Parts: sequence; structure tokens; C-alpha cells
Amino acid sequence: MVQNLGIGVLAGLVSALLFGMLIKATPLAIILYLLAPLPILIVGLGWSHKAGLAAVAAGSLALALAFSPFLGIGFAAYLAVPAWWLGYLALLGRPNADGSLEWYPVGRLLAWVAGTAALAFVAIAVIAAPNYETFRSQIGSMAKRVVQTQMQGRGLPTPPAKQTPQSSGETPAPAQEPSPDAKPQDMQEEVSDALATVAPGLAAQGLTILLALYLWLAARIVKISGRLIRPWPDIPSTQMPRNALIVLAAAFALAMVPGYAGVLGVALIGALSAAFALQGLAAFHDRSRGRPARGALLFGLYMVLFITQGLAFVALTLFGIADTALARRVPATGHPGGPRPH
Repeated sequence: MVQNLGIGVLAGLVSALLFGMLIKATPLAIILYLLAPLPILIVGLGWSHKAGLAAVAAGSLALALAFSPFLGIGFAAYLAVPAWWLGYLALLGRPNADGSLEWYPVGRLLAWVAGTAALAFVAIAVIAAPNYETFRSQIGSMAKRVVQTQMQGRGLPTPPAKQTPQSSGETPAPAQEPSPDAKPQDMQEEVSDALATVAPGLAAQGLTILLALYLWLAARIVKISGRLIRPWPDIPSTQMPRNALIVLAAAFALAMVPGYAGVLGVALIGALSAAFALQGLAAFHDRSRGRPARGALLFGLYMVLFITQGLAFVALTLFGIADTALARRVPATGHPGGPRPH
């Protein structure tokens, strides 16, 4: 037990070091920062959820003491606690009548990955800007910079900087006709506002994919080491419960609410769209099993994903939603069991 906690502390320190690399703001530092949840997931899956919890505490405390309490809290809320939680869920199981264990369904786990990503984004947003208006102003400024960079990169005209008001002693400038830059400025404002509105969804969408990827990668590493006690699941048969569709509908309604409640709704929409896209990808793998041209079909699918990017993502999302609604690929599973006895 003590040894497991010690390993957890070491994993937490490694995770904190990777997270702290973000301060350097170099391409390599950003890549290392993105790997920060991996040590916590590995120790949580390979040793125990208590070791994972020790990793969360050690990493958060180290960052709080070495840099600032804000950085330690941000690390815990955005990456460490979500990684521990998903590792904990992955090892949940309940005993069957024959003495075997029924493990937490992968489809429910995928749904929790999306929900965890959305909650993590809102948590870090509230920590960074407790006042919603401040958050909206910050995200609006970032969206405006992104739009300006895109317009300049495509050779589109960008509106000039606003002139400062004249002092009372100066002669007022004569009225001028609307500048030809007015239309680009209006367009930029509209696009910036739209981007700021959907930004929480995009951020939660990316975090969902990263958490799902890291959970799979950590499980593979632990399985290779021989420490994974859960049998490897049949991932192509992954199917989220139909309740996920109800949550998605509720998220659209919540997105209409002002303040951080609306941010949570938008984040849930983005996170669930990523989860449904991953399920759509799994369903394609599942439905192509046993076909003679399966290799060519999968190669073509990934090529289309690489080339079209956003369009293929939308198609996969709709495919995943339909797959969940119909629920024809696998038999319905029971409710998840209680905690694994250890």
C-alpha cells in the first residue's frame, strides 16, 4: 500500500513537471504539456485509484509551492482530477452470479470522458475568471486575434486601428463617408463573436479526444506491463447509452442560458460531438469486420478524415448519434456495478 502511494507521488511529480513546461511556451514544451495526464492515468490503471489520487495531490502541491497556488489548482481541475476520475471509472466492476466481474461498460466510459472534459473546461474558466464578463472579454479578445491572423494570412483586408478621440482644443475633423473598411470590420466582428461563442465547445471537443486517446494509450502501456487487471475490451463494439442523447438535447437548451451555465452547455455540445464521432469511428470498424475489403475501407476512411477534416468529423458525429439511437450493434448492457474490491 505504502509502495503504491509512493509510486503515485512520483507519477504526480512527473505529471506536474510536464504541465509546468507550458511556461516555456516552446513547441516542445507544449507537446510535453499535453502529455501531463498520462502518468496519472498509468499509475491509476496499473496500481490503484488511491495511487492515482496521491499523484493528483503530489502534483498539485508541487506546482502550488514551486510556482503559485493558482497553477496548482488549475493543474488539478483541468488535467489531474479528470485523469484520476477516468482511471477510477475504468476499474469499476461488480461481481456476477458466477463469480466473474462485470466491468464498467466502455460506452458509458466514453460518455464520461465527454462529460469530464466539459466540466474540466468550465472549472478552469471559472478559476481563471470568476466573473463571467471578464471571461467573455478575454475569450472575445483571443477570438478577434485569431480572426485577424486568418484574414491577414488569406490576404483579406483588415480594419485599421481605431483613432483616439481628439482633445477639446483641437478642431473637430469633418464628417467622412463610411470607409470601405467598414464592411470587413463588421464581418470581422461577427466572425469573432461567433468564434468566441463556440470556443468552449471547440476546447472541450479537443480535450475529449485527448482524454480518450490518453486513456487508451495508458491502458495499452499498463496491459503490456502485465498490471492491467481488467480484460481488454472490444473497442469497436463501443456504444454509448441512449441517455447520452438526452444529455445532448439538454446541452442545447442549457447553451441558451446566459453566464457560465451557457458555457457549460456549449462545452457539453462540443465534448459530446467528439464522443459521438469516436463512436461513429468505432461503429465503422465494427460494421466492416469480416468484409474482404476491410483494409481498403478503413484506409479510405482515414484518408477522408485527413483530407476533409471538419466535414468528415460532422459525418462521423451524425453516424455515432444514429448508432446510439438505433442501438442495433450490441445488446443492451446492464447498469454499471459498484467499485472494484481492493
